[in-house]
Amino acid sequence: MPGGRLTQQERQQIGLGLADGLPYAEIARRLDRPTSTVTREVMRNGGPTAYRADLAHRATERRAHQRRQAVPEGSRTPPLPHGRDAEAVREYEEVFATVLMQSGLSNKMMSRVLVCLYTTDEGSLTAAELVQRLQVSPASISKAITFLESQGLVRRERDERRRERYIVDDDVWYQSMMASARATAQLVETARQGVGVLGPDTPAAVRLENIARFLDFVNEGITRSAEQAREVLYAKTRPTPGGAGEPEPGGA
Repeated sequence: MPGGRLTQQERQQIGLGLADGLPYAEIARRLDRPTSTVTREVMRNGGPTAYRADLAHRATERRAHQRRQAVPEGSRTPPLPHGRDAEAVREYEEVFATVLMQSGLSNKMMSRVLVCLYTTDEGSLTAAELVQRLQVSPASISKAITFLESQGLVRRERDERRRERYIVDDDVWYQSMMASARATAQLVETARQGVGVLGPDTPAAVRLENIARFLDFVNEGITRSAEQAREVLYAKTRPTPGGAGEPEPGGA
């Protein structure tokens, strides 16, 4: 099985495979490459519907050039904990950030910050640490954190040195879903206000009422599922008189 970076010809084959609707595994088999290599390549270059071989090749060359400029000659990257492959981690973070952005997160920088926090063992970093890891300006980090915090995806605490640390934990996605549910509930209420303004039984009012009913139904289901998942998946264990543990409802 060949190793190393994908060639321009291989990227063209990936583009043709995507155009033919082939799954990643089949494209990888034809290239004699791991499926994960093809998946990472596609997801960090626009996804299956926007992938362009020539643009992907130029983007890869540009990233490689930027890394060479950022790392002084002769310097060595500190080894990652647990024997992790630094290149594999970097590629995974790019894919994860792209997927988050395509799923609705505002932009690439906010996605990169969130992924950076998720892929640290501690689950928390300071602004200075984020600047160093992502090689961006403090203003970019501040803007990203402000947005992520407003969505309930990040919270902040002060450590023993009085530095602000930005934190992600098991409860973050629950809190984010609750924030989304509250926004949807407000949309439902606004749609129903329009029913009174436009007049009951008019076509426009019926349309707004249908919107409200649909969103209300879906929102209720999502909220209930999130609460059940939080209780079941993130239950803590509390000791019993006999010494055994039993689940304790609640968040992480």
